[in-house]
Amino acid sequence: MKSNQSKKMWYLVGVSLKRKVKTKWFVIANILLAAMIIGVMNIDTIITAFGGDFNEKTTVYVLDETNESYDIFQSQMGVIDQTAEDDQSDEEPEYVVKKYQKTEKELKQEIQDDDKKIGIVISHSEQNVVDVTLISNDFLDVLETQRITSAINNTKTALAITKSSISEEELAAIYNPVKINRIYLDESKTEEDESSQMIMGVVFPIIILPFFMLTLFLVQMIGAEVNDEKTTRGMEIIIANVSPTAHFFSKVIAGNAFVIMQGILLFAYAAIGFVTRMVIGGDQIIGGFGDEIGSVVSNVMGSGIGQSLIYIIPLTLILMILTFIAYSLLAGILASMTTNIEDFQQLQTPIVIISLVGYYLATLSSMFGGSLFIKIFSYIPFISAILSPSLLLVGEIGIIDIIISIVLVIMTNFLLVKYGLKIYKVGILNYSSKGLWRKMFKALKD
Repeated sequence: MKSNQSKKMWYLVGVSLKRKVKTKWFVIANILLAAMIIGVMNIDTIITAFGGDFNEKTTVYVLDETNESYDIFQSQMGVIDQTAEDDQSDEEPEYVVKKYQKTEKELKQEIQDDDKKIGIVISHSEQNVVDVTLISNDFLDVLETQRITSAINNTKTALAITKSSISEEELAAIYNPVKINRIYLDESKTEEDESSQMIMGVVFPIIILPFFMLTLFLVQMIGAEVNDEKTTRGMEIIIANVSPTAHFFSKVIAGNAFVIMQGILLFAYAAIGFVTRMVIGGDQIIGGFGDEIGSVVSNVMGSGIGQSLIYIIPLTLILMILTFIAYSLLAGILASMTTNIEDFQQLQTPIVIISLVGYYLATLSSMFGGSLFIKIFSYIPFISAILSPSLLLVGEIGIIDIIISIVLVIMTNFLLVKYGLKIYKVGILNYSSKGLWRKMFKALKD
């Protein structure tokens, strides 16, 4: 008998998966997802193909009426360019500074209708050392304005110091970048760990976004499928041939298999996008994408975090899969208690709120350093899969804590199966909302 029910359960799993996969919606959605992910990762190349150019340098024309400001300004722009590229001397400068020999009127004509050209007129001033006019065709962004303003102010300061009879050696010493020696009182901490944690603190919330979205999709999918069967009265035919237990587990298994498959597809699309970029190359939106990725990977793998990923990744995957199961069990139980998709959407609101709380806490995890509050939340099932890995990466919790989170999710799944099945058996053939909660509590007592 059990063997027969098992065969029927796996048959229902297959039917459910085929119903999800062999649809135009699934094909179209995945084509759009693949196009979007690959496109976003190669957005600069796409824009360039339609006439854009992210590699085009901004030309800064300097009309130096003082005959002593140009060289200083040019050197200061070089320093700012180098600082903006994280002190990587092999990066090409973002600005090309050229000396302009004509009049200001001709300079304005040169710049007009060209957003990649900026004009700077530097003239004498008795009160302020120099007066500067900044000319552009359109608005400049905040970062660009800050860079140019900083170079102008440094130029003014250098001219003022020069007029104070300070030697060139002293002037060079004044403008040489300060070398900061970093000291950690905790000997286990290193500068590489700090930079890697900053990187992962930004990257990890982006990585867990697909998990968050797939969780919501899983809950909605199971609820919609159960309610569709109840609405069409197909549930009566199914339950007449299959036990509620087999039906319940078929929905859970099919739902989890589908979202895991979809997650693998999302990862594959991202990998294709990355490989495509490496093959065809890409323009620079903010620095070299490939070089940045390589630098991140090198820094992470060369630090303590890189070694920690060997166990962080498997534990995170285990915790995520167990949490998927927990959400699917809860979704199935709630769906059995409702009579239509509208009722289920109301019941699933708390699930959405819990997921949102977990996601935002993970995003802001670096702000809760040493907080008992955030550590407690990392143990809570349904939230722990999103929050615990982030805290583990930044050192707020240890491997024992994430193992505790895994154990708590397993216990939650056990309780959901043990008591949820009782509710499911009562609710699955219930078509009335009246006295539903009373029936549910009565089922739990039986």
